[in-house]
Amino acid sequence: MTATAGETPVPYPFNESAGLGLADAYQEALVRPGLTRVRLTYGEPAWLATRYADARLVLGDRRFSRAEALRHDEPRQSEGSRDSGILSMDPPEHTRLRTLVAKAFTVHQVEKLRPWVRELAHGLLDELEAQGQPADLVEHYALPIPVAVICRMLGVPEEDRPRFRAWSDAALSTSSLTAEEFLRSREELRAYMGSLIEEHRRSPRPDLMTGLIEARDTGDRLSELELVDLCVGILVAGHETTATQIPNFVHLLLDHPDQLKLLREQPDLIRGAVEELMRFVPLGSGAGFPRYATEDVEVGGTLVRAGEPVLVAVGAANRDALRFEAPGRLDVTRTGVQHLGFGHGVHHCLGAPLARLELQEALEALLVRFPDLRVAGDVEWKNQMLVRGPRAMPVGW
Repeated sequence: MTATAGETPVPYPFNESAGLGLADAYQEALVRPGLTRVRLTYGEPAWLATRYADARLVLGDRRFSRAEALRHDEPRQSEGSRDSGILSMDPPEHTRLRTLVAKAFTVHQVEKLRPWVRELAHGLLDELEAQGQPADLVEHYALPIPVAVICRMLGVPEEDRPRFRAWSDAALSTSSLTAEEFLRSREELRAYMGSLIEEHRRSPRPDLMTGLIEARDTGDRLSELELVDLCVGILVAGHETTATQIPNFVHLLLDHPDQLKLLREQPDLIRGAVEELMRFVPLGSGAGFPRYATEDVEVGGTLVRAGEPVLVAVGAANRDALRFEAPGRLDVTRTGVQHLGFGHGVHHCLGAPLARLELQEALEALLVRFPDLRVAGDVEWKNQMLVRGPRAMPVGW
């Protein structure tokens, strides 16, 4: 056995908010035996799993619970403790809610959106070109694509889209908000969603929200608060990470001109490239959503006692040399990339097929349209957020 609960925890998270590098502390943890003992700004100390096999075990093993976090002072980066709705549940409650939403996000259902997403991407590039350079890739391209898609699925009116941008930022903020501000923002978003649900009740339409309302009102399969929080969760999760990964991928490809050239010459590599880029980008500023051991479990040579939390560093696991050949090299021709970018186990990202489609279409349209795409100014990086990426990225072509 290596590493014990008695050792002094190291301050966490490791990654810098500016840039997309994987911190040296992760590289060291990957070659050191056992789990690493860490302490976040708030909550109790935790174990940190960095290796691929350990990450998959913690994410996939039923002996680790998300629901237990609600009964503990969970390790976190912000003062406000989060009940993350469906993300704070274990089966069977988790299964009950996930099943209600899952059918809208199957590969088959999502593929029906591809022609519309493609048209949307090309339309935004037309506007970008007409506006002239330099233009902010985030504001005018990366953000509008997933926002438009998730709003269409949920039936959010176009004119309301800027309003939930601030709420979404607040939901994913790590330390810029006090607990009070965080709760106020959450209640505002819940109130907005509640009014939208009432509107859908009065005039149903063929979208995901109406389907969830029917499950609530006719099948009684979820409570009113669960209905509201499910819609809030879909809205926030449904756009933020994709909107962040589009500029992240572009930034990375511009830093790897040989890989960018390959994609331009062989656009059929795009789908595989999206998987490799998902693997390569350590998106999180730090690991979140701790899993609590419900009994003593050995993970990577460390004995995790019942009641202890484990954080999973997906960005590090995706760079584990025991799992990936030359993990520190970006290779868009790499095949069969089983990354953990969408998680693993019961909480595997529900929207993965949708995110993949949006990333594929956004990247292909951009690379085809602008063969001389370049960064044309200072990139402003997000800070104090759960995800890393450009807040503003001026580009020229």
